[in-house]
Amino acid sequence: MAYPGEQLSEEKVFKDPVHRYIHVRDKLIWDLIGTKEFQRLRRIKQLGTTYLTFHGAEHSRFNHSLGVYEIIRRIIDDVFVGREHWDHNERLLCLCAALLHDLGHGPFSHSFEKVFRLDHEDFTQAIILGDTEVNAVLRQVGDDFPKKVAEVIAKTYPNKLVVSLISSQIDADRMDYLLRDAYYTGVSYGNFDMERILRVMRPREDQVVIKRSGMHAVEDYIMSRYQMYWQVYFHPVTRSAEVILTKILHRAKKLYETGYTFQTEPTHFYSLFSGNVTLSDYLKLDEAVILYYFQQWQEEKDEILRDLCSRFVQRRLFKYVEFSPTNEQMEKLMELRRLFKKIGIDPDYYLVVDSSSDLPYDFYRPGEEGERLPIYLLMPNGELRELSRESVLVDAISGKRRTDHKLYFPGDFLSDVSTKRATKKKIMEILEG
Repeated sequence: MAYPGEQLSEEKVFKDPVHRYIHVRDKLIWDLIGTKEFQRLRRIKQLGTTYLTFHGAEHSRFNHSLGVYEIIRRIIDDVFVGREHWDHNERLLCLCAALLHDLGHGPFSHSFEKVFRLDHEDFTQAIILGDTEVNAVLRQVGDDFPKKVAEVIAKTYPNKLVVSLISSQIDADRMDYLLRDAYYTGVSYGNFDMERILRVMRPREDQVVIKRSGMHAVEDYIMSRYQMYWQVYFHPVTRSAEVILTKILHRAKKLYETGYTFQTEPTHFYSLFSGNVTLSDYLKLDEAVILYYFQQWQEEKDEILRDLCSRFVQRRLFKYVEFSPTNEQMEKLMELRRLFKKIGIDPDYYLVVDSSSDLPYDFYRPGEEGERLPIYLLMPNGELRELSRESVLVDAISGKRRTDHKLYFPGDFLSDVSTKRATKKKIMEILEG
């Protein structure tokens, strides 16, 4: 065993705009940061296509992963140390899981996963358990240590307190991405008093709880999360870019399957198109690679692929209107599809309904799909009370899912009235009606 307790001869620090400094004293953490699999996260944006809406959102999953590590380090080294229910032997495991929790994210993350039916959590575990530099470093602690780290990230590790630090309704992951994403997008919605929350966190047998005196800081955190989802993460312009990105990948896959001859062969996509992605293939993908193809495909013979890539690269995004999946609206959608085909626009690529949904806070609902462990307050008498039982504000939004639907289309195609003027006019009347 090379690592347990082994410290660097001198502490390393990363200057960070959110946490001021990120401190690394453990040689194990320093070596993990230096692996090629972790360094790859520098080339994966934290917020995917959001930079096309908020131009400052260029930060990476590398930034975020270091931030989550730093929050966990502060909790276990400054707040939990010496407290009942906390086993200090879990320290390195927590730090590693925090640092590596996003290791398997691919380029443009969720949009990419939907098209190719991938799961970044599966790849995170594959990197940790596979023939990788990360695995080699983790195995220096013990042969079973990579498995333990993977279990924490997969939420199957027996110590639920450890899991809750990384993944719960108030965890280090959420706290960092709210503050970090607010900073880089330039909005104020995501800001909350993290210092106060850290000070009132307490370990219990199965999860982290919050002292009753910190309830208002937690209310602020939950409302910040709610605002960030609807003002930033689900911004309709960002969703327009995601729609185009998704359609580019769908089009390229379909062309490949029909034997189309690409001017720029999609070498990096072959295993994705065939559904046989190896870990080695996956690790070669980053956003620089994807954007290279999009840049090149602006010159392709296929008109749809060429146009979609040009739209993404040059930020000529789709317009949108509100849409509700009622019978009446669905009939209008079918009519729009017919009219799009009539003027030579393929509705499969240029008429897209996109939906976003979020549940800001929920309490325990046994047996329900996606059940969530609630946030508990530690009362002065030692009793634990579920947050919404004490907070009128949280009670008002508990269990309430908000869903939003938009219909996306190429406004420039329809504004060109040089041909098929009557049909285009009818399309606009339906869209504006």
